[in-house]
Amino acid sequence: MALQTAVVILNWNGRKFLQDFLPFVIQFNPPNTEIVVADNASTDASVELMLTSFPDIRLIQLKENYGFAKGYNEALKQVDAQYYVLLNSDIEVTENWIEPMINYLERNPDVAACQPKIKSWHNRSHFEYAGAGGGFIDFLGYPFCRGRIFQEIEEDHGQFDDIQEVFWASGACLFVRADVFHNLGGFDKDFFAHMEEIDFCWRAKNAAYKIVYNPQSTVYHIGGGTLPKNNALKTYLNFRNNFCLLYKNLPKDRLFITFLYRLVLDGIAGFKFLFDGSFKNMMAVFKAHMYFYKHLPALNKKRKQFEQHHVSKIYGKNIAFEHFIRGKKYFEELDHSKFSK
Repeated sequence: MALQTAVVILNWNGRKFLQDFLPFVIQFNPPNTEIVVADNASTDASVELMLTSFPDIRLIQLKENYGFAKGYNEALKQVDAQYYVLLNSDIEVTENWIEPMINYLERNPDVAACQPKIKSWHNRSHFEYAGAGGGFIDFLGYPFCRGRIFQEIEEDHGQFDDIQEVFWASGACLFVRADVFHNLGGFDKDFFAHMEEIDFCWRAKNAAYKIVYNPQSTVYHIGGGTLPKNNALKTYLNFRNNFCLLYKNLPKDRLFITFLYRLVLDGIAGFKFLFDGSFKNMMAVFKAHMYFYKHLPALNKKRKQFEQHHVSKIYGKNIAFEHFIRGKKYFEELDHSKFSK
């Protein structure tokens, strides 16, 4: 008989994070919940730490660094549970962080996945970039969060203490039904890292499931633990994967106009990188586009595997224009009538 819940931490060279934060996961672990560390072929003695300091914690050793997407796919094939909790190694969990989330999923079978309130470990009064109070995208595919629009991160003063349907839940701390995860094919392994959870949540929404933010649980995330901001590889993965998730999941009548807009805006982004003196980031945008065009046949095959629908919680305005031109810094300043129903 499967355990109800498995907390699965995918680790790659995160020895210090495991040493600092795994004890909190153990301390606040409820009954009928297994803790699993899946190691992505680390080279920093992470495995040695697990074997010596945490011998009672199940360790899955993957053969190579598969990245976030395929790493979790491979690890979760070996984990038998009703619910998965995908947890970054650089997160400090708190007391009672699991129970309200699982209870919510138990009561709401139409919800595929949910995330807790994600706050900054470095600045504990504020939300954290990767997830904050739940994720959204605008009609051109640009992601943002309740509590975080681009680099503007809000202080938490209780403004997002309500359970709310969102567009995507953060992969930094993702509670997901195991059967839905596997039935939808898990994460797209070709993403490697970045935006794979947005792609997964969009597929779940296309399959008529909901994605939810539940602030009854709070965790603290260091963030940026694998690739720093403004890293050219990170830029490449974000632009490449964003184009791919749009093509895979948009309904047919939105494809042409969306990509027409994006070609113009991505060109502007590339020139801005160049103007700012970052030739590597400009080339990363170019290479992301080249990847997309080269892999269109494969993306077409993926697109045909699922149906595409008009789904809820997409913002009908351009978040970049709203933020940079109209000066809207906070989620509550957005026009909430423009979120699709």
